[in-house]
Amino acid sequence: MPVATLLPFTATPSRKSSSPTSFRLTEKFILLLVFSAFITLCFGAIFFLPDSSKLLSGVFFHSSAVETNTRKGTDSDSNIAVGTDEKILAKIRKDHEKALVEAKDTLQKRPDEIKQDIQNEKDKVLKEGLGKGGKDDDNLPVIEYVRPPGATGHEPSNPETKERREKIKEMMKFAWDSYKRYAWGSNELRPVSMQGHSSNLFGSIKGATIVDALDTLYVMQMYEDFEMATEWVEKNLDFNVNAEVSVFEVNIRFVGGLLSAYYLSGKEVFRKKAIQLGEKLLPAFKTPTGIPWALLNLKSGIGRNWPWASGGSSILAEYGTLHLEFMHLSKLSGNPAFAEKVMNIRKVLNRLDKPQGLYPNYLNPNSGQWGQHHVSVGGLGDSFYEYLLKAWLMSDKTDEEGKKLYYDALQAIETSLMRKSSGGLTYIAEWKGGLLEHKMGHLTCFAGGMIALGADGAPEDKTGHQMEQAAEIARTCHESYARTTLKLGPEGFRFDGGVEAIATRQNEKYFILRPEVIETYMYMWRFTHDPKYREWGWEAVQALEKHCRVEGGYSGVRDVYSSSPNHDDVQQSFYLAETLKYLFLLFSDDDHLPFEHWVFNTEAHPLPVIKKEMTDTDKPNQLE
Repeated sequence: MPVATLLPFTATPSRKSSSPTSFRLTEKFILLLVFSAFITLCFGAIFFLPDSSKLLSGVFFHSSAVETNTRKGTDSDSNIAVGTDEKILAKIRKDHEKALVEAKDTLQKRPDEIKQDIQNEKDKVLKEGLGKGGKDDDNLPVIEYVRPPGATGHEPSNPETKERREKIKEMMKFAWDSYKRYAWGSNELRPVSMQGHSSNLFGSIKGATIVDALDTLYVMQMYEDFEMATEWVEKNLDFNVNAEVSVFEVNIRFVGGLLSAYYLSGKEVFRKKAIQLGEKLLPAFKTPTGIPWALLNLKSGIGRNWPWASGGSSILAEYGTLHLEFMHLSKLSGNPAFAEKVMNIRKVLNRLDKPQGLYPNYLNPNSGQWGQHHVSVGGLGDSFYEYLLKAWLMSDKTDEEGKKLYYDALQAIETSLMRKSSGGLTYIAEWKGGLLEHKMGHLTCFAGGMIALGADGAPEDKTGHQMEQAAEIARTCHESYARTTLKLGPEGFRFDGGVEAIATRQNEKYFILRPEVIETYMYMWRFTHDPKYREWGWEAVQALEKHCRVEGGYSGVRDVYSSSPNHDDVQQSFYLAETLKYLFLLFSDDDHLPFEHWVFNTEAHPLPVIKKEMTDTDKPNQLE
């Protein structure tokens, strides 16, 4: 494809580049004028020079047919020569128009985008030189990078929506700048004490906030910050550590973040780092069943499970939330092992009986049998169901097995877990050994968005029914916010003893900047355009600003029912990756990261749909 189409227009009227190498508008106009004058001069010469068409045909085109016509001087060939000349002139006019368009496109780009275009062309030439199956210096297949549509969007036309969207971008800038100032290179920020914070989930890997925020920076067109983060990744992100990490958390945040940054920007460093980390995670699958360990030492390759997890079991939401990232790792690396590992998980699950069609949260990786029969669409279970649906969507709806597994599971959830309170609120309860616990977690609130996303493909004309379910869950989760003092949602809320959508236990009253309710608002807005979802999202923005914004960033709170919040002093990396990104998209047009081209991993990192035509054997290394 033409170089000019490799990168989308990213400059908008509201963003001024501060780079000294950027072109001013007047300079662009002068350059365009000079270029146009030069082309016109050349074009005019073609018409007025004697025998110009023959000259051109002989010098530039070297067509055998044209050469024959110009050598022979017979009258019978003169008409053919005239017709050929007209075709040549028409082609020149077309090439002239194309050159002008490409010149305009190039002048509108930032210098770094032009450099990326040149690099992409070099990569393309290298690929053609190497032929099919060519490798680069890191022994990776050379891939022709094509950015999927909608990586960046336009400003909303509605003034109020535009103003709110800009406010959310300012929130992102404040959160990011605070992290840069007080915790750069650390995994997360302590915004009250203004210092770095590291969770043991990442072992001694650093920079979780940087990697998690990469795509949000790009989507919000914060390009200088994106380049700074890219430089840090290139120079400092190191996976050669003798430390134990959470396979699940490292996959969704680091692998997902790096993959997304690659697909948005085309920068090879992100592809290489994602594959390096993916290879480090493969030893986690060395179990008798192939069900991966929860924890893995990246140096020794020794894995184990959480000691509290039902006799050393693996957790459904952890081993079931690798599929999207690992399928893309196989595409980008040419190594089928990643895809084989996650497809084997399905084989193990397909052999097991499911109690009432439900998937228990615990599975022993040695015996291949279920642990405790505890079922949840919230913590420990949630993203397993999400990835069944998204595996089908990401495959361009060719993964029929994933589709069937999702809709069968959703039917079992509706039958056994979904209930309506006496006050009319629909909720998804938890199931423990056949008994329902009438509790719903903040994490479960993602289900409204999931059900809406899958409603269009629902079997037996259930689309309308599932959209109603999604809307009811969104309303319940909004009520969990509205019924608190701070207008922020608790970690868990109950429907028993006359209580509805309220946390009754102290260890359920905290709010840690979670995204799931905002996520559902975003999906519901995209599918219905009901303005209440944007209003509910704006209510959350106001509450975040009032109660979570502190001098050094954004902090969670320990009790959403207290009138004087006690901050927990952690700015979670997912606040930048998910909460702020979903808010930004809630107030963006639908063509910004459109669902027909992008699927979000469970950390809100957008990954492109793998288009059907790209799976042909004659196009093994192309991506869309």
